[in-house]
Amino acid sequence: MRRRNFLMSLAVVASGWPIEGRAAKPPVRIGFLCAGSATSQNSIDTIRTIKQSLSRQGLVESRDYEFEDRYAAGDYDRFPALARELSQAGVSIVLANTIASARAAQQLSPSVQVVMIGINNPVDVGLIASLARPGHNTTGMSVLAEDLTPKLLDLARELLPSAKSIAALFNPSNPSNPVLLERLQKAAGSAGMTVAAVELKSASGLETAFAGIAASRPDLLVLIPDLGTTVDLSENIASFARDRKLPSISIVPDYARLGGLMGYGVPSRDLFTKAAYFLKRILDGANAGDLPVEQPTRVELVVNLKIAKVLGVDVPATMVTRADEVID
Repeated sequence: MRRRNFLMSLAVVASGWPIEGRAAKPPVRIGFLCAGSATSQNSIDTIRTIKQSLSRQGLVESRDYEFEDRYAAGDYDRFPALARELSQAGVSIVLANTIASARAAQQLSPSVQVVMIGINNPVDVGLIASLARPGHNTTGMSVLAEDLTPKLLDLARELLPSAKSIAALFNPSNPSNPVLLERLQKAAGSAGMTVAAVELKSASGLETAFAGIAASRPDLLVLIPDLGTTVDLSENIASFARDRKLPSISIVPDYARLGGLMGYGVPSRDLFTKAAYFLKRILDGANAGDLPVEQPTRVELVVNLKIAKVLGVDVPATMVTRADEVID
């Protein structure tokens, strides 16, 4: 009898069936500390794409992992408290999509693993030691938006050769935004253009920002990327610009899909998919700080011809040919 039971147990193990009484491994709790709001298209796309990517890697929600999300809705002062909420909810990994949220996650005790979703220049702002050896229990994707900004301006000049004045919408609370604004001002000055900086710190300041843009009477509106404001509120900003017949562009390609004239930069989907890759590595036992931080391998140009028609902008045929996506 004992021999038969032993053989049956071996058969169960070999078949992959759980032995009765054996404790199942609980799902890992993953936190998402988001700069935007829960209802924004960017936030929805982020979570959906990450879950889809995890599914393709064989990971099942509720069985292998659980999601716990918190949203700052553009108010960066909320990150420390939201991070503590995630810690109290038992998360061991935190996804962070802006500098302030990553820093708040890094400061939690007990410590958690942190995965950055396309954060700008994390070495210079002190989030990681280096791309190759990040440390700080942190890994993910780094983007170099400073390098994309001059190219965006070159494309804008090709699209709007007579434009001389720019309104730049930015969030001074985001450490990367003043740097990007300065890069834009420098490039614009070299091209004989002027830049009027317009602050947008949260959704509640949108109407004031719109009034500031209108007062400067620009030829072009440039969105400096901030996930809590200019990215999260892209549809509102694009609608405002369209109604005022104001061309508007961003280094977030999705902006053109949401009603802007042009977007040039790193595809958001690539960043979300890569975040899932890092999550899988950590769930398999890797330490985030030992995983080299990666940089995007491609950029895309998206041009919205429907908006161009509304604005009365003639998009050069050469740009249409070069574009990765044309919305018409």
